[in-house]
Amino acid sequence: MSHCYSDPSRQSDPHALPDCEVWWHRCKPYCEAPHCEPDGQCQGEGWYYWYCFPGCLPDSDPIGPFPSEAAAMAACHNENA
Repeated sequence: MSHCYSDPSRQSDPHALPDCEVWWHRCKPYCEAPHCEPDGQCQGEGWYYWYCFPGCLPDSDPIGPFPSEAAAMAACHNENA
């Protein structure tokens, strides 16, 4: 799991924290991840992101899947441009 800023210009602000988490999810036969269906069906293997300050619960539903970590971060940045 990695952290990034939804607004990359805030990265240079010494008082700002990264507000997105990006991670890889691999589907299992029965998946209990938050982006999977209640019956355990996976939404897709790949990279996801959600809004979340480090050490806190997520502020959004997972968004994805994306083919790479860079693509997930770029989508997060573009959504907030």
